[in-house]
Amino acid sequence: MFSLLQKQWFLIAIAAASFLGYIHPEWGTPIRDYDVIGFGVVLAFFVTGLSLETRGVLRQITSIRAPLAAVLSSLVLYPVLAWLISLPLLPYEFVIGVCIIGTSPVTVSSGTILTAIARGNVPLSILICISTSFLAILTIPVILNLLLSVGTDIELPVLGMVIGLVLKVLFPIVIGQMFRPFFKAAIKRYEHQMSIFQSCIIILIIFNVVSSSAEIIAKAGSALIGITLFIVCLHFLILLLNYMIAGLIKLDRASTIAFTIHTSQKTLTVSYIVWAGYFSAEYPMAFIPAIICQLTQMTVGTFIAEFFKKSH
Repeated sequence: MFSLLQKQWFLIAIAAASFLGYIHPEWGTPIRDYDVIGFGVVLAFFVTGLSLETRGVLRQITSIRAPLAAVLSSLVLYPVLAWLISLPLLPYEFVIGVCIIGTSPVTVSSGTILTAIARGNVPLSILICISTSFLAILTIPVILNLLLSVGTDIELPVLGMVIGLVLKVLFPIVIGQMFRPFFKAAIKRYEHQMSIFQSCIIILIIFNVVSSSAEIIAKAGSALIGITLFIVCLHFLILLLNYMIAGLIKLDRASTIAFTIHTSQKTLTVSYIVWAGYFSAEYPMAFIPAIICQLTQMTVGTFIAEFFKKSH
């Protein structure tokens, strides 16, 4: 029992945060009043900059096909496919949420951890993370604006979004990379704790969103079942497509594992920045797909990583 709790603490904590946020929405008020999430997100990306080991990654750049395919799959194929499938099936508020999570870059820590568990190519996993994180700052406003402007009056301030993402995502990562050479020993020693801190920020984001939207979530009712089924099916479809793309570009087994797992994962923190800044007032339920996506990819990703590991 303790071993299960140790392995799945993140999923259990997300479920607990969602439950507590729903039954005690008033607990989230201080978090919003003091902008704890905003500070935590910036700090999380600073920690990301400290954590990223770029030396091993540089060797992967000689083969451009894998990172290029990952960028196209994660930042173009995923959101367009998610939008096309969700449009006739889901309420438009959820379509917006699916598009927000679809345009986000891949996860930072969990994707790399799952790749390592599966005995995949960890440097490639990190390169996929770096390339999508940096390019997403430019692609998110453009693709999101294109998808959501079709048949609607939604028009996003593209330049403003780029500036916001640079300040909240890119700038902290760059500062973290600048400080990394001075704290190498400490970073290696506290790597696990830093990963836990980043996970805690995600848990806090989920608690904050659920607590601030408890009444709206209650009204969603059975629609939550539909969006959950949709996200689960979408995630399996993306996993299959990425596995096929890895085969088409002739990646070796370790690189195929990294590509399949990490390119299929999406980060919650960037999704939150976009939703909170531009959609939360008018579309409060649009963040629900991102929460469900986080739960889905962590659960499914763990099983996929174990499958790859055992079939080695």
